[in-house]
Amino acid sequence: MKIISLTGGVGSGKSEVLKLLREEYGAEVIVADQVAHQLMEPGKKGYKRVVEALGDSFLNADGSIDRGKLAKLIFQDKEAVAKMNAIIHPMAWKEIGYAITHSDKNLIVVEAALFDEEHNAMFDEIWYVRAERETRIRRLMEGRGYTRQKCLEIMANQASEEEYGALADHVLDNNGTVGELRSLLARLLEEDS
Repeated sequence: MKIISLTGGVGSGKSEVLKLLREEYGAEVIVADQVAHQLMEPGKKGYKRVVEALGDSFLNADGSIDRGKLAKLIFQDKEAVAKMNAIIHPMAWKEIGYAITHSDKNLIVVEAALFDEEHNAMFDEIWYVRAERETRIRRLMEGRGYTRQKCLEIMANQASEEEYGALADHVLDNNGTVGELRSLLARLLEEDS
């Protein structure tokens, strides 16, 4: 079994890498953000603790979390981000560890936009997907409908290329075509087999 942590900034193309690994290599893909979102569904263990810590200003009438309101709150308040992360991150990593331990796949890829040095020991390798800033902005504007300003704001709140690269065992340059990416993945996975 090989366990890879896949990280990189918004718009770098992590989703395409995950798609290729899932479809062409049979990888089990675990997306940390999805794990965290599940923990914050009404009735789940993270939901109650986050509402207790941050209030209910980001809840919909039915009690579900309005992700847009929550994002706005945490992007404006660094203390709120720290509180939420202190609650959700340990729970999410515990769930991820459980999923890895109980997987029957030979290749497991955990995508985490935020790297976490404390949990790096659970991975055989850390892969950093990088793309040029303008490539990332173009992808986000085309794929998600973001304004240039929103792209720059999100990117400013993420780790730098140097920070991502410092932890990575491999850097996947994802400025080219899907074919080039496919060849890069083949080389990386052949090196290890």
